[in-house]
Amino acid sequence: MKSILVMNGPNLNMLGQREPGLYGHSTLADVETLCRNTGNKHSVLIECFQSNHEGELIEAFTAQVVL
Repeated sequence: MKSILVMNGPNLNMLGQREPGLYGHSTLADVETLCRNTGNKHSVLIECFQSNHEGELIEAFTAQVVL
């Protein structure tokens, strides 16, 4: 099965909490659920990762790279 890594960076964990009038009420968990459900419809495994630290994002990305 194919897989996609969805990476979310700094402050996206605050979706739905910080300035919902500007950014909406959907949370990051809502977005991840939408991604996973869409992936399931297309037989694609969706993995989600969020970090407020850029180094962790880079490490997660490089761990997924197949040479």
